[in-house]
Amino acid sequence: MYSGKHPVYKELIMVAVISMIATIVLSCKGDLPATDAISAKEFPTQVIDRMSFQQTSGGIVVLRVYAKKMERYTTSQEPYDFFPEGINVKAYTKDGALETEIRANSAKHKTAASNEVWEAYGNVIINNYVKGERMVTDTLYWNRLTKKIYTHCVVKLTSPDIFMQGVGMESDDMARNAVILKPFDSYAVVAKDSLEMPYIDSVNFIGPFKPKPKVANNPLPLK
Repeated sequence: MYSGKHPVYKELIMVAVISMIATIVLSCKGDLPATDAISAKEFPTQVIDRMSFQQTSGGIVVLRVYAKKMERYTTSQEPYDFFPEGINVKAYTKDGALETEIRANSAKHKTAASNEVWEAYGNVIINNYVKGERMVTDTLYWNRLTKKIYTHCVVKLTSPDIFMQGVGMESDDMARNAVILKPFDSYAVVAKDSLEMPYIDSVNFIGPFKPKPKVANNPLPLK
C-alpha cells in the first residue's frame, strides 16, 4: 500500500495554514490603534511653552488662562488646542476680584466658533472663592456659548456648611449655582452658636436633628 501523501495534497494544506494565519493577523491588527498610518494631522502645527493670555472687559481683567505647554492642531478635522501639562483658569467679577479658579492635569480646547468647548481631565478642582465652595472631579466640560460647566463623573462639593458628593454636576461657568444631579452620602452643617453644630441629613432632607434636652444629675425638688 502506498502511504505517502500526494504533493498536491501537501500544497493544499500549506495554503490553508497560511490563509488561517493571515486571517488571525488581520483580525488582531484591526483591534490595535492605527499607529502605523502616521499623517501630518497627528502632529501639532504650533507649540507654545508657558502660554498665558487674559481677557478684559471695560479695562478690567475678567479671565486669565495659564499653561506650561500648549499644542495647537489646526490641520485636524476639528481644530483644537491641547494642554498636556496642566491648565489654570481664573475668572474675575466685574469689579476685578478673583471669584472662580479651575485647575486640571490636562485640557483640550475645541476652537470651532460654532462649538467652542473646553475639556479638563484629571484631578479637576473648581474653587468659588466668593461662596467658599470647592468641587473635585475627574472630567469637566465648559461650553463658552452656553456659559455652562458640567460633568458626568463623580463629583465632591465642600463648603463651610455642606458636604455633598454624587454623579453628574451642572452649573454656570462661574460655579455660583452648582447642582449635583445624583447626590449620595451628603450632609450639611448648621451653626447655631459657637458651641453647638448639629447636622442635616441632606440625602433625605430630614434634618436638622434636635439635640436631646440635658437632665441634671441631682435635680432640685419643686417647691
